[in-house]
Amino acid sequence: MDRLDQNATHATPDPALRAVDQDVVVGGSPAGAFNPWSYRDDAGVAGTNLIGYKVEASDGSIGKIDGDSSEVNASYLVVDTGPWIFGKKVMLPAGTVNHVDHDEQKVYVDRSKDQIKAAPEYDETASDPAYRDKLGGYYNDTYAATPPGGLR
Repeated sequence: MDRLDQNATHATPDPALRAVDQDVVVGGSPAGAFNPWSYRDDAGVAGTNLIGYKVEASDGSIGKIDGDSSEVNASYLVVDTGPWIFGKKVMLPAGTVNHVDHDEQKVYVDRSKDQIKAAPEYDETASDPAYRDKLGGYYNDTYAATPPGGLR
C-alpha cells in the first residue's frame, strides 16, 4: 500500500487564512481547521468521476465508491463496503481523502478501518443537516484523537 502524503493539506474556505508553515502528521490534520466537506486542494479530485474507484483506508481496502457529491462545502463519497461490513455503505466526508491515484483508480483516505467502521451509520438522506453535523463532527474528532507524531 502506498504511504500517505505527509505534506497534504486541507482546503480552507479562504486560502489567505492558511498558515504558512502548517505542521502535518500522517493521519492527522494540518495546524489549520479541518473542513470535512471539502476536498483538499492537492487531493487530485477536481472534475473527476470517482464512482467505481477502490477506497484504501490507512490500513487496507474498504470497498468501492458507489456514489458521490462534489457540491461546494458539501462533498462526500458513499462507499459500498461489500463483505467487509456485511454489505453496508459508509459515507466519507471529502476532507478525509488524502489523494487519488487515477492510474490505479484508487482513493486513499487518512482514516483506519476501525475509525470508518465506528462512524455514525450511513443515512441515505445525506442532505439532512443533523446527520451531516454528526458525521462531520465524528471525523473532526478523529483528528483530535491522533497521537502526537501521527500514525505510523
